[in-house]
Amino acid sequence: MLKRTLESADGVTLAKIFQKLSPADRQTLLAFADFLAQRAQPADSGETPPREPRSLPRPDTESVVGAIKRLSHTYDMLERGALLNETSALMSAHVLQGRAAVVVIDELEALFARHYQDYRVKHDARDEPPSQ
Repeated sequence: MLKRTLESADGVTLAKIFQKLSPADRQTLLAFADFLAQRAQPADSGETPPREPRSLPRPDTESVVGAIKRLSHTYDMLERGALLNETSALMSAHVLQGRAAVVVIDELEALFARHYQDYRVKHDARDEPPSQ
């Protein structure tokens, strides 16, 4: 019962904050919430072949929020927790420091690609037979 009360209070607080935000900031909050929800999904156990990224082309005009969504879907096999700090820092650089969206998106693409390469290395290491 206490947990339900706390969850309800958190939901009310979140709804109040959401209502105070501009439409653009609401989209940012929703993108981060989606990102965090995906992070909670179980990681690849290594028993299956490594998954390849989906082919989702980058639109000519794309927001940073849109890029995070696109890259999260493109690289859905990646552990979200490992990406969270760097993704948040890049989003903050755009929103709070005014860095150009195109530059931040380029860096996001590099970030996700680097984490995918790490994923492949770890997966390939699990598949190697033990040395004798």
